[in-house]
This record gives sequence, structure tokens and C-alpha cells, in this order.
Amino acid sequence: MIPEAREVHLSRKDRKVLEACCRSPVTLQRDLKRARIVLLAADGRSTRSIAKEVGVQPRIVSLWRHRYADQGLEGLQDKPRPGKQPIYTKATDKRILKLLDKPPPDGFARWTGPLLAGALGDVDVQYVWRFLRSHKIDLAARKSWCESNDPNFTAKAADVVGLYVAPPAKAIVLCVDEKPSIQALERAQGYLKLPNGRALTGQSHDYKRHGTTTLFAALEVATGKIIAAHSKRRRRVEFLDFMNSVTAAFPNRKLHVILDNLNTHKKNEHWLKAHPNVQFHFTPTSASWLNQVEVWFSILQGQSLSGTSFTSLTQLQEHIDAYVNAYNDRAEPFVWTKKKVRQRRFKGRRITQL
Repeated sequence: MIPEAREVHLSRKDRKVLEACCRSPVTLQRDLKRARIVLLAADGRSTRSIAKEVGVQPRIVSLWRHRYADQGLEGLQDKPRPGKQPIYTKATDKRILKLLDKPPPDGFARWTGPLLAGALGDVDVQYVWRFLRSHKIDLAARKSWCESNDPNFTAKAADVVGLYVAPPAKAIVLCVDEKPSIQALERAQGYLKLPNGRALTGQSHDYKRHGTTTLFAALEVATGKIIAAHSKRRRRVEFLDFMNSVTAAFPNRKLHVILDNLNTHKKNEHWLKAHPNVQFHFTPTSASWLNQVEVWFSILQGQSLSGTSFTSLTQLQEHIDAYVNAYNDRAEPFVWTKKKVRQRRFKGRRITQL
């Protein structure tokens, strides 16, 4: 049943606004129909005739007649609607975070989206994933850390960094370490063509071992060049033999050698007494990353060793030697960019010892 029609009286100002709305090419269709309804109603037209001309139901015409008669132009605007109540609230988010603080179910290494949804019971897994993404929580990623407990961390770090930033005049600064047990693995390699025409390079999972080698390396900080030697083992005697070859490469020069805290690097006072021009500097405990030769070992692994195949130990050693020669032809020194190195505890971290 259509309510009784309300009389509509338009002021000159409202009429101009509604007529301009009808003429404008950017007016929304809903606003255009409402303006026409009010204008026609002000001309004395009936509800049914207006509905037929505008193309709407009579109850729609009656609605906007009443809204304008009661509220004016403001009545032609849509009222805010509450919308659907959200299923999940901030309380749900707190439940997810609280559950993440607890250990995962027995037998599982970490929480996953389905495990969280199952433990909550009334939360869809898709909402769990959306919540985790919005808070940048990655359940699969794992970070590792190494916190030095060396009481002399600051002094040792300052000593090493000082050699990088301001090396002593007329002296050579070397970073020395070894990369043990480099395997000579023989793998089938080549190109694999897929049914869709795409070609991939790869290697087989099967391999044959041909022994291992230990690579001793000394990086000259000033030039970035490498002195390298191979050995079957990494004992003190092999280390000192390598140091003998290093000192021979820099005769009558003062050498400052940066080493990590490996036991074979220490307690070599007898050798140092025989080589007074050599001074050892040790990185802090659990801070071998301060040794620049570790960066070069990473470059060696990525550019020379990964994805290669060797039919003998000799071939592996010759391959590494060729890379060292090529690297030295274009070697550049590493640049120390960090301004401060200090021992600082992690704040607010929560570590659970299982």
C-alpha cells in the first residue's frame, strides 16, 4: 500500500540545485532520479505518474517525496548504514597472538595457519593467514643469531676495525683463515629440455666423491688480493706452514694478521718469536664475521664451487687456483662502511629454552 502523497514545495534555491543536477553529465543515476522525482512532485504530479515517467516503483517515489518534505535537500542523500557486523574482532586477533606465544602441538616444529585455526576452533584459516600477513608474521622464516659473550669484545673489535680503517704505515694487513673439507664431487651435468620447449641447466642428484681439500687463504686488505694454498688437513703444522709461505711473500715487511679464535691459531708464541715482524690479532669470540676473508670464501663458493663437477681432487685444486688467479687480476679491496661496532644486548627478546 502506497502512503498518502506528500505535497512538495520547492524554494528557488532548491529548484536551481535540482535542475542543475539533472543537466549535469556527471550526475549519478540514483541522484538524477531523486532530483526528477522531487521536481515532478513540486509540479503537482501524482505518485504513479511520476513512477511511470522516471521508471521506478511507486513506493520509491513516495519515499523521496516524504524525505524531501521532511528534511529538504539533505533528505535526498543516503543515510549511513551499519553494514554487516564483522565475524572476527580485535579479541580474535589477541587470541591468535596469545596462541603464537605457546609451543606448537606435540610433534610439530612450528605453528602453521591450519594448526592455529584448528587450535582456535572457531576461526577460519583464511582469516588467520590474512591476520598474519597484515602483521608481517612469517611462520616459516627462521632467523639465527650469534651473540658474543667475549668480555673483551669492544677492545678486540676496535683493534680489528682499526686495522681496516686506519692501517699502520709501512705495514701489511692480512686476513687469514681456512675453508676445510671442500669436496671434489663428480655429478652429471647438462641441459634438460622440458615438454613445453623450455631448457634448463642442472645436475643429477647422484654423485661420486673424489676426496676433500682444505684451502688456506690470506686476503691483503689494502689490495683485496688472495694468497691461497691447499692442504689435506687443518692442523697447527699446516697453518704454520702456510704462514711461512705468507711471510715469504712479504719479505722484510711488518705483517698484521687477523685471525679467528680457532685453537690452531693460538698458542703459537714460538713461531711468533721466530718471526718478530708478524703480529696476530684475534676477532672476538663468536664474531669471526669481522674477518674479511670470510667474505671472500662466500664469493668463492658462489662463483666457483657451487654447481660444478670434478673427476679428481687434483682437478678441484686446479679449478680453485685458476679462480684465485682470475680474481687477483681484478681484485679490489673491501670497504668497511659500518661506523660503530659495539656489544649490545637484544632488548625485549623472548627466548624459550626447550
